[in-house]
Amino acid sequence: MMLDAGVFDVAPNSSGVTVLNELGVDAWVVDFGAPDREEGGLERNLTDHVIAVSEAIDVAREILGHDVSIGGYSQGGMFCYQVAAYRRSKGLVSVVTFGSPVDTRIVLERFGIPEDIGLRGAAFLADHVFNRQAVPGWLSSAGFRLLDPVKSIRSRVEFVLQLHNREALLPRERQRRFLGGEGFIAWSGPAVAELLSQFVVHNRMMEGGFVIGEESVTLADITCPIFAVVGTVDSIAPADAVRSLGRAAPHAEVFEMAIRAGHFGLVVGSVSTDTTWPTVAGWLHWRDGSGPRPELVRDLGENAAQTRTSSALTQSVSLVADVGVGASRSVVAAASQSARTVAGLAGEAFWQLPRLARMEQINARTRISLASLLDEQAKRASEDVCFLFEGRAHTHGKVKDRIDNIVRGLLSLGVHQGEHVGVLMATRPSAFTVLAALNRLGVVAVLLRPDGDTTREAKLGQISKVITGPELAAHAVDANIGQVYVLGGGSQDRELPHVTDMERIDPAKVTMPSWYRPNLGRASDLAFILFTGSAERTRPRRITNHRWALSAFGTATSASLSPADTLFCITPLHHPSGLMTSLGARAAAGAGPSRGAASPGAAVPWLGGTTRPESPAHRTLRAGQARRVLRHHRGRRDPGQPHRVQARLEGTGATRQHARAPRRVRRRPQALH
Repeated sequence: MMLDAGVFDVAPNSSGVTVLNELGVDAWVVDFGAPDREEGGLERNLTDHVIAVSEAIDVAREILGHDVSIGGYSQGGMFCYQVAAYRRSKGLVSVVTFGSPVDTRIVLERFGIPEDIGLRGAAFLADHVFNRQAVPGWLSSAGFRLLDPVKSIRSRVEFVLQLHNREALLPRERQRRFLGGEGFIAWSGPAVAELLSQFVVHNRMMEGGFVIGEESVTLADITCPIFAVVGTVDSIAPADAVRSLGRAAPHAEVFEMAIRAGHFGLVVGSVSTDTTWPTVAGWLHWRDGSGPRPELVRDLGENAAQTRTSSALTQSVSLVADVGVGASRSVVAAASQSARTVAGLAGEAFWQLPRLARMEQINARTRISLASLLDEQAKRASEDVCFLFEGRAHTHGKVKDRIDNIVRGLLSLGVHQGEHVGVLMATRPSAFTVLAALNRLGVVAVLLRPDGDTTREAKLGQISKVITGPELAAHAVDANIGQVYVLGGGSQDRELPHVTDMERIDPAKVTMPSWYRPNLGRASDLAFILFTGSAERTRPRRITNHRWALSAFGTATSASLSPADTLFCITPLHHPSGLMTSLGARAAAGAGPSRGAASPGAAVPWLGGTTRPESPAHRTLRAGQARRVLRHHRGRRDPGQPHRVQARLEGTGATRQHARAPRRVRRRPQALH
């Protein structure tokens, strides 16, 4: 993206791969090609690039017969972080990056852009410009030069002054032309939009994790060593933005090398030839045990004080400037703080007031239900994430398709509105979708507890049919509670005696009855029956659509959730807090008005289960905490940190999306000359 792969081999006297090769490193270069000259190149998204790099790693490992290190410059380094997290560091010796920021908030701050304005602008570009328009190479080149206009003008002046000296110009001519525009290539629109949305607007490399294909990953998944090359005068990837990697990847050993260079100088020019690439070669030899630790390789942050230290002259000038503009700065700071406060209140009101109004308007005859809220979000943002399970992302569109198919299957089995149907499932995607399907039909879902008195609960719930997962099918049959239907676990051939396998029903062959209308449930209708207590003290808890909606909207409002937030929920769906508070808050959080600054549907339920490394912004809301939030109305979020409303379900039904392989994998640097 943006730069041609030739940045690693700009000129004979400024070639990173040549230096590495001379120092005994077998360097491979992954070249995606120019998007505007490759078939389908302008349609690539971020996932295509990340998975392509991952597949290139597999190709190299298969040929070489051992694990490899990967490295990337600027956005390429960000890809390396994402690939390492996506692979859980499998097959990687180490990761090397050059000027690759992690915390994009710091980048905005260094450019002097107010955070709120910068985020709104990035969201607008992602949602309304780059979703249908690519960035041509000439615009990339012009934008890059504008980031450092002084240096660009100085380079042009130096070139003009040397026009009489051909011998002085020739060695640097190829480098000048590369940086002058020939090395810049187009950006594919979907990739830029996803980059802005995930890593600028939501800062997902720092907070909450991101989605690659259908899989949720965070930089906390990286466990291999990382070597970050930091430019102390880099205005595009400030040192603090690069060093924030230490907070985002707590399970990795992170090292750095701080050199006095700008963004391009990290990999191109005399400093890179004399310092960067020899140190990288030393790092690679050190990691494979064939050499000592290079002197310039330091623990992350060890050079931070040096990076921030200014010269005495600079400090004196700064002091004079501070005295001169101190009063003005105070006035501006006060005004900015007031503006941020007002903007924050307006942002909260934007989401919370419509929810409160909707809650107040609910009466006995209002049509509202879990299924109707999910359908609203699928219609508005079908490609956004609905929930995550076992690290796998499920979009609203795919969840709706699954619910549609289950509804057809239930109708083919004679299930009708008002009937009581048992649901005996562990937490898994099918449990989520079957509840929504039953709710859409107007059927009362009786949530049986896997560890409860199944026979007694089935009698109290007045069921004659029960839907279960394959792992609980035998238990349901032994309980003798009615006809048993098995859902989930895939459509492969399997032997399930004494039950009906719903996965074998072909939805396309089901004829919809003329009486069927979706989402006819009213607020006063009974929607769910839950159970509390044990043995003879087992008691049913009847939940109407109205009661469920009040709990859902109440939790979302009191916790100040928006569609950009995420909540990690541990309790299972058959627990009242799992169904009403966590799942409900997720559905309500995405049911507000849509605006460009947020990604509708990014609020995801993660329904309890396997523990994975947490990034700094993963939140956990347990049952007791949820009750306290609703009781005291103190659920507030830290600025910029998303909650996650996700459903981590036991098992997976998602299929991996395979992206295009890289266009070319070029092996030895000699081939680049």
